[in-house]
Amino acid sequence: MTKKIKVLVVDDSALIRSLLSEIVRAESDFILVGAAPDAYIAKDMVNTYSPDVITLDVEMPKVDGLTFLDRLMKARPTPVLMVSSLTEQGADVTLKALELGAVDFFPKPKLDIAKGIEDYRCEIVAKIRSVASAKLQQRPLKPSPSPYTFKFKTTEKIIAIGASTGGTEALKSLLSQMPVDSPAIVFTQHMPPGFTKTFAERLNTHCAISVKEAQDGERLLPGCAYLAPGDLHLLVVRSGADYRIKLIDGERVSGHKPSVDVMFQSVAQAAGQNALGVILTGMGKDGALGMLDIAHAGGITMAQDEASSVIFGMPKAAIEAGGVQMVLGLQDMPAQIVKTMNQLGVEYRV
Repeated sequence: MTKKIKVLVVDDSALIRSLLSEIVRAESDFILVGAAPDAYIAKDMVNTYSPDVITLDVEMPKVDGLTFLDRLMKARPTPVLMVSSLTEQGADVTLKALELGAVDFFPKPKLDIAKGIEDYRCEIVAKIRSVASAKLQQRPLKPSPSPYTFKFKTTEKIIAIGASTGGTEALKSLLSQMPVDSPAIVFTQHMPPGFTKTFAERLNTHCAISVKEAQDGERLLPGCAYLAPGDLHLLVVRSGADYRIKLIDGERVSGHKPSVDVMFQSVAQAAGQNALGVILTGMGKDGALGMLDIAHAGGITMAQDEASSVIFGMPKAAIEAGGVQMVLGLQDMPAQIVKTMNQLGVEYRV
């Protein structure tokens, strides 16, 4: 018999508590152990019921969600799904929550909350299930400057990185170790519109390379990393001797927009053997087919291993599809990326 997932809902809004509680009760593999309006009641419920997952509102009275989360992760680490607002401030607080150990988040609708949450029912249920199975990571130490260096400075090579659940901290760990002379990097992290700009700005403060949200038509430059905006697919295209970014709207691909598959497939086509694809922690299969395309085009491919992944879904799918050449712990990836690209022996060209 499958063990049921015990869920605690923590939110100061009676409406959201009611809506989320109803969603949890409707699933046969979930048990609602309680619905708390503030951190004090939540603390007692955590101690009493030992929930498998907590849905936690960022903005609460008395003790805010971040303070509660910080205390929870120090005293009784528990998988947490943050409930955040779709604002710039909400994005910043949510990213802080992920740094503190929250596994994932979903944004509250701005208008007609009841209908909005109902529309996201399937996504909320899927997120609760994935959060319940997540491997909680130790809080990383503050990254030190990269000890690695590239032998060549080039506009020929491209590094493409895809991530989802658990990816914000994995990306910070990886990108903060990339040397300032790194080849251009494009990366996709599953995030809603508005969050990606804030995420890129936060990454930029931790990295030797420059990190920014990608803009349509801009040229890829060494020492820079470009994040796909939260509501557009990012493609890399050839423009003469240069690579440029192309942002497109359209349907979701592999269930996502932006999609890692779309980015990887464009990189395979534009860069071929000059591409290095990396797939990190995440739920689902997005990126698996694109990794295969990079490998078939003569590029190098890497996947994060299960031990260091919060959710092993995306790396596992890519490995099973046959497109992954190296499986590495997150901590080993920066050195291996530099080593691999140095071994390829590219000429200096900017």
